[in-house]
Amino acid sequence: MSEPGLRRLEPFRAIFRGYPAAAAGLVGVVICALIALLAPVLAPQNPFNQNELDIMNGLLPPMGEMMDGSVSLLGTDAVGRDILSAVMYGMRTSLLVAILSVSIGMVVGVVLGLVATMRGGWVDAIIMRAVDLTVSFPGVLLALMLLAVFGSGVDKVIFALAIGIWAQNARLVRAVGLSEMKKDYIAAARIGGISDLRIMFHFLLPNAISPVLVILPMAISGAIVAEATLSFLGVGVPITEPSLGLLISNGNDYLLSGRWWISVVPGLVLVLMVLSINVVADRLRDHANPYLQAKG
Repeated sequence: MSEPGLRRLEPFRAIFRGYPAAAAGLVGVVICALIALLAPVLAPQNPFNQNELDIMNGLLPPMGEMMDGSVSLLGTDAVGRDILSAVMYGMRTSLLVAILSVSIGMVVGVVLGLVATMRGGWVDAIIMRAVDLTVSFPGVLLALMLLAVFGSGVDKVIFALAIGIWAQNARLVRAVGLSEMKKDYIAAARIGGISDLRIMFHFLLPNAISPVLVILPMAISGAIVAEATLSFLGVGVPITEPSLGLLISNGNDYLLSGRWWISVVPGLVLVLMVLSINVVADRLRDHANPYLQAKG
């Protein structure tokens, strides 16, 4: 990379310099993202194409030899599906659902939080009562209720998780926005005749979005766990687009018979992926905390 490119990366590198656990977590996040993105290229087979599956390859242990002479590094499941390939595709689905649901929830929450801050009165009351109602339900329970009504599917899971995410963002943005509204630059903008819409997006948004971006990685890891829970319970993504949670569920019946790899391998991948994201999220949160920066 050129010298100007390295200089542009220096502020980002400074966040993780001296924190080996956070740096390792960042490497883990990048690796997981690349595997998920390149799953169709990297995976030895398309594990959900029935034409590529052979029941005679079923329940092979790790490093077991398949009927075509190839070796299954992490074993196969009952229908001959390669576990390594299934995990790669499962990571792809889990990350896609988590990122889209968090993105939608963040956009809706930020906009409604800004509207509540600017309008106040009955608009603020309605939005915040909707927030109170939403956060009064545990996230997974709320998603279960919504999926029971609308049915299963990737789009339904994304919608159900986004409903539980927007309220936290709206409350956070409103809290920061109310603090910013008391500052002189907002009063000066209003005296200058600047519209509420411009104040909202040109003045309030840049200052209110920072706390939301700090908790964004943690929200993604929480969405991954929630989606895995829903899929494990059988109400999440369909079997044609399985996630890590559904892969764990598929091997649950074989644990006591010694075929541990069917559930354990996707379970370990899920734990490592969430752990990597959480470690990075903790470091970003600490870096954004002015009190900890002052102590350092």
